[in-house]
Amino acid sequence: MLVKTKAIVLSALKYQEKSLIVKCFTLSDGLKSYFVRDAFSGKKNNHKIAYFQSLTLLEIEAVHKNKGTLENFKEIKISHPYSSIPTDIFKSTIVMFLSEMLHHSIREEEANPDFFSFLEAALMWLDTNDQISNFHLILLMEATKFLGFYPEDSNPNFDFFEMREGVFVPFESVSCLHKSDSFLLKKLLELRFDSTQVLFTSKERQALLTIIIDYYALHLDGFRKPKSLEVLVEVFS
Repeated sequence: MLVKTKAIVLSALKYQEKSLIVKCFTLSDGLKSYFVRDAFSGKKNNHKIAYFQSLTLLEIEAVHKNKGTLENFKEIKISHPYSSIPTDIFKSTIVMFLSEMLHHSIREEEANPDFFSFLEAALMWLDTNDQISNFHLILLMEATKFLGFYPEDSNPNFDFFEMREGVFVPFESVSCLHKSDSFLLKKLLELRFDSTQVLFTSKERQALLTIIIDYYALHLDGFRKPKSLEVLVEVFS
């Protein structure tokens, strides 16, 4: 079936010497993987390597056989060329890290238009704004709304966050965050991308990042810690 849709690049893995296997989150079908033959050669090749950088926003025309095998692109163009992400070390590091997180988190081959629209708008916001120190933390927590394990904060006076159940509770147990970390998480849940206040120190952001990765690992089977985590921590330290 020939499909025209928007897509977000989650990963691009080199296959043999000249080809790529590209994993995308598509508006029409959720997660899809594509085979790009001779991506590294050929003057007439339209599949530019630049198309497949982390979290690039694409408009694609592709053949979807929907048989669990690799699909094939017919046409590709960038739907929103980034102006600052490729040249800003902080933004490009955030994007590299988030692409790994999403690559290990999004599993379903079915449309989730609300999740797609959220990610598309968030990435466009990142490209045009400079107050970005909390961006990756906010995005990852907001993403849990669509992945199915967003923290419940119906009891704002409870001091401890229970990681396995995803709720705040009045008493500390083995799987709870300490009171100070629970307070940090509460502050994070109140933030939006356009919140101008810095709020967190570098050490607190690092603590929140650890909490988020542990939280994802608890709720997603087979989740793997991103290799780019050390780079992100180094850049923002």
